[in-house]
Amino acid sequence: MKTTVLFICIFMAGIQSTHAQTWISDNGDGTYKNPVLYADYSDPDLIRVGDDYYMTASSFNCVPGLPILHSKDLINWKIINHALPELRMEGVEPANFFNAPQHGKGVWAPCIRHHKGEFYIYWGDPDFGIYVVKTKDVAGKWDEPRLVLPGKGRIDPSPLFDDDGKVYLVHAWANSRAGLNSILTVCKLNGDGTKATGKETLVFDGNDGTNYTVEGGKFYKKDGYYYILAPAGGVATGWQLAMRSKNVYGPYEAKRVLAQGATGVNGPHQGGLVDTPTGEWWFMHFQDKGAYGRILHLQPVVWKDGFPVMGVNDKNYCGEPVLTYKNPDVGKTFPIETPQESDEFDSDRLGLQWQWHANPGQAWAFPSANGYLRMYGQYFPENFTNFWDVPNLLLQKLTAPECTATAKISAVLHNDGDKAGLIVMGWDYSCIALVKKGDGYALEHITCRDAEQKSPERKAAEIPLQNLQIDKRRNYQTPVHEVVFYFRVDVKEGALCTFSYSVDGKEFYPFGEPFQARQGKWIGAKMGFFIMNKTAGTSRSWADIDWFRVKKNKNINK
Repeated sequence: MKTTVLFICIFMAGIQSTHAQTWISDNGDGTYKNPVLYADYSDPDLIRVGDDYYMTASSFNCVPGLPILHSKDLINWKIINHALPELRMEGVEPANFFNAPQHGKGVWAPCIRHHKGEFYIYWGDPDFGIYVVKTKDVAGKWDEPRLVLPGKGRIDPSPLFDDDGKVYLVHAWANSRAGLNSILTVCKLNGDGTKATGKETLVFDGNDGTNYTVEGGKFYKKDGYYYILAPAGGVATGWQLAMRSKNVYGPYEAKRVLAQGATGVNGPHQGGLVDTPTGEWWFMHFQDKGAYGRILHLQPVVWKDGFPVMGVNDKNYCGEPVLTYKNPDVGKTFPIETPQESDEFDSDRLGLQWQWHANPGQAWAFPSANGYLRMYGQYFPENFTNFWDVPNLLLQKLTAPECTATAKISAVLHNDGDKAGLIVMGWDYSCIALVKKGDGYALEHITCRDAEQKSPERKAAEIPLQNLQIDKRRNYQTPVHEVVFYFRVDVKEGALCTFSYSVDGKEFYPFGEPFQARQGKWIGAKMGFFIMNKTAGTSRSWADIDWFRVKKNKNINK
């Protein structure tokens, strides 16, 4: 938040809510409700180290990648880091591949582990191979990515550091690159788990007419058994398998241990198994919710005849998801905490909830400890059709079924046609933007359907703007006209979005037509900012994002 008085800035930071106002899973009475996180943390995996839980998730082409969340009780989570500050990895050709948006590519289905004092995160890039990053400080800097196993189509890796010092890796295959799928293979790794040292061995084939689309395996060992937990049946409609064997290479006996059953939780699968210090077991998994992405549920686990039965009301070892349940017993009670969403931009670092659609350019944006984020205008790509190929979109996840997000900006638009705006981005997208029009300004509402298919944008509405707050000054011979403006988007159940605007931050006026948000390529819809210079070579416009506040709508968390 912009201010010229430091103590005001500090005071405001101190009184800000420490958790989200939109979705809270912790009921505050010893129970929780699912989803634990109503946000797109696809393909989650988690571990316990002492009394602390750490979780990561797929980030695909979004940068920074590999978010790391921390919890003390499996219910209350906060983003503490990203393991990948940018997507630059060994074996990626060309080296600047991820400098442009590569929707649906990049970081698939990671696995986080802790071994001999070090944290590991493995993931599969479907085009280049399986990678790992390591660190001794989970909240600090991570090592550079190492290519563990090169090749197209190798995805969803999970290591096992065995009792005898041997290291194994299970992974799946992507049909889009490898020409086959629904199989799991295991290979050996070197002693520190950074390089494959042997050929893959087939351990499970789901092409049996029953367990199709087997992928996302997670490797565990318990009571002398090797376990592979893997989803099957597809993202939106599948189930969770548990496989076990006395031999790392099988044969594996498989049982279905979690399915939708009589609940409304479709496709409950793919996630991580974890225990508590008190001996309980739990399973974190996703549910596909369309525009909201893959949101996270937590299921209790009981061991039955050596199989982890998940959820409740099990039949033949297969449980169904819980909607409300008692909190995990971790020995203590912890305060409510949620991943970051609102941002006053009072830090000298970008908030951890924000991501770009590609590796950021060196001058796209700069945080300021003076209370704002300055974004500089970027030129439209050559042969621009729509925002699908625009990399400088600063976005964050939707974090509740309903919310209202409001932003205050101060924009300096130098050139005719330059624009700064608020966007809800996905396969379809919509945005409102403040646009320079000669000596004045206008507000426009743009929509685009099927952006990936290069569909053109459509201007749904445009109006001239009056009564703007404009600070007029000069930078030597250059006029600098700074416009204060407010954007808002209301998200209703089902991800129906309505935009509005204000020139004073008090009266907001609906603008444009309602927009039905739609997921992106393997990710949920996201909301955030852009600023564009219409003509290449013109003086860079800029926008200072003063604050972005996400608040609760009525009837949320009933």
